[in-house]
Amino acid sequence: QVQLVESGGGLVQAGGSLRLSCTASGSIFSINTMGWYRQAPGKQRELVADVDSGGSTNYADSVKGRFTISRDNAKNTVSLQMNSLKPEDTAVYYCHAGGVVRLPWGGLNYWGKGTLVTVSS
Repeated sequence: QVQLVESGGGLVQAGGSLRLSCTASGSIFSINTMGWYRQAPGKQRELVADVDSGGSTNYADSVKGRFTISRDNAKNTVSLQMNSLKPEDTAVYYCHAGGVVRLPWGGLNYWGKGTLVTVSS
């Protein structure tokens, strides 16, 4: 079994910063992509940022220049540094691990339970 445990959500004023962290645990051989998605009330879940095992990153246009994703492959952790937060960043943020290899299986996907980020104006 693989578990993704997130931490770091909370309430912050507009313009402030938060750092989200996620650790994947279990019988994992490798993880291709780790990232963060978010879902605001009444909206679909959307990609915020992800990073592959080689360090290549991908960001939603709405967070470019404000958010930075980082990853520690050895520890199976991914973090999201969020600066200059805006009220529209308010959402539940979910950690995702994709292309997980748990021998003899591969291509597995896992989600964390989510952590709430609230940005007040």
